[in-house]
Amino acid sequence: MRIHLIRIGDTRVLPLPKSLLAQCGFGEEAEIKMRGRVLQISPVRKLREGWEEAFREMARRGDDDPLL
Repeated sequence: MRIHLIRIGDTRVLPLPKSLLAQCGFGEEAEIKMRGRVLQISPVRKLREGWEEAFREMARRGDDDPLL
């Protein structure tokens, strides 16, 4: 997909389609990282997101014994 950047003062804005944002799980914030010359934009994950499901799966497999 090719998009045109929108200029607002000294800033450039990337208009992203609503359907694309929903598909990627974006809310009100995004995390941006540079990987060489590639700009990586990701939805912000909540702290400990996915832990509950991971612990349930560990218990289902019997892999939840204490390490001590």
